[in-house]
Amino acid sequence: MSGKREYGDYQTPVDFAEKVCHYLKDYYHIKPSAVVEPTCGVGSFLKSSLLFEANEYYGIEINREYCEKCRDFINDDKVHIINSDFFSLSSKALIEDTHQILIIGNPPWVTNSTLSVLSSDNLPQKNNFKGLKGLDAITGSSNFDICEYMILQLINEYRDTNTVISMLCKTSVARNVFKELKRTDIPFASCDVLEFDAAKVFGINASACALIIQLSNESISSDVCNVYDFERPETIKLRFGYLNGQFYSNLDTDIKKFDGQCCFEWRQGVKHDCSKVMELTMRNNTLQNGQKEVVQIEEDLVFPLIKSSMFKAPVIHSFSKYVIVTQKRIREETKHLEQEVPKTWRYLNDHIELFEKRKSSIYHGAPPFSMFGVGDYSYSKYKVGVSGFYKKPLFSILYSDDHKPVMTDDTCYFICFENYDMAYVAMLLLNSEKVQGFLASIAFLDAKRPYTKKVLERIDFNKVVNSLTFDELTKTEQDLNLSNYVTLHMYHTFKSWLEIGQMRFA
Repeated sequence: MSGKREYGDYQTPVDFAEKVCHYLKDYYHIKPSAVVEPTCGVGSFLKSSLLFEANEYYGIEINREYCEKCRDFINDDKVHIINSDFFSLSSKALIEDTHQILIIGNPPWVTNSTLSVLSSDNLPQKNNFKGLKGLDAITGSSNFDICEYMILQLINEYRDTNTVISMLCKTSVARNVFKELKRTDIPFASCDVLEFDAAKVFGINASACALIIQLSNESISSDVCNVYDFERPETIKLRFGYLNGQFYSNLDTDIKKFDGQCCFEWRQGVKHDCSKVMELTMRNNTLQNGQKEVVQIEEDLVFPLIKSSMFKAPVIHSFSKYVIVTQKRIREETKHLEQEVPKTWRYLNDHIELFEKRKSSIYHGAPPFSMFGVGDYSYSKYKVGVSGFYKKPLFSILYSDDHKPVMTDDTCYFICFENYDMAYVAMLLLNSEKVQGFLASIAFLDAKRPYTKKVLERIDFNKVVNSLTFDELTKTEQDLNLSNYVTLHMYHTFKSWLEIGQMRFA
């Protein structure tokens, strides 16, 4: 197919491309000998970059129709339009004058998973290009933006040169690229982000920027990325990057000293990719699935469910959503369910075609009706959980009045407890003003999922309890509109509990 969705096609308006080029000329004072636009579309950046008066210009474009429009649009002998896809052509091999190269453009804003769903051929060769390990390599962590992949490929192709790379992208992509520059020790003189209004430029709701990287042929790099506003480019808006080996979303805030290693294991909720069958809603004392079918099965495998959108109170113990959990550990055999819960087994088999359509490779070769994100921790009596999506995180105690373990979906994170009072103290600590401020300094609120396991596991509870007074704890309780419940004895018990390492058994 050749639709805009497949190619992540947001053609850059010429006037905006001109502003970017003038910015590079006026603020970076670059004088490129060659300019490359690796996904040139109809040629907005190529046309605008003529102001640099480079000796060579190359535009690469997979869409033949766009190539013809680009040739008609730019009438200059120095400009060469090549009908090819990015993944099979080395742009560096085309350039004769390598004194200083400018790579500029607007790569597609689409993920590899989206292209796979669309059965697109416009994909890079599938590989674990970031070297992820274990389950991360085959699950959501290996889903990536094609834009990010392209920028990193260009960085690797032009590394150890004084090439300038200027690409429009989502700000989340820019941050990931900066992290990869540092992780892979690629030399660069500077890395800056110039934020702009994507709604105004492209008519889309996304946090976007021009990412500008000055590569280097010397062994240098910076721990800091400066963020500017396109409307006020003279002043640094904020800085993100590394301090003492830790990554912060805003280095200019008063960073609280809670950074470290969390003593609790943050877990992710269950993943099944079959919500129409596995997730049930209670209506008039009757369970219904996502296809509005009445579901009459044994209660053994049916558990209360909290999804990300349901984190609206600090204490949650009543439910309308439920989930069928078929396993107690990953890849556990499920055949025994046929004898133990025959109604549930029959119900699942009646919908087996939906399970067989699950695309994720994690289910390949797994027992029927397999899930992920399951383990002994899933069955804890009390959980303190949080949605990964909310800009301001609300941490909630999750428990059921009938003592049945509460499950969350895989967009949520939680820590486990067998004691309500200890869970209650942990909930107050996490919702305290100081911890919330610390989280804001390490999370990116414009990300699709600001709060991830990697963010949460940086909360050092020992540092938190050494900083927060009991009065601050009771104030948090009041701010959450909770009745007076926490006691000084509970707080001292929690502190002692941490000191002797009892949390390891939580």
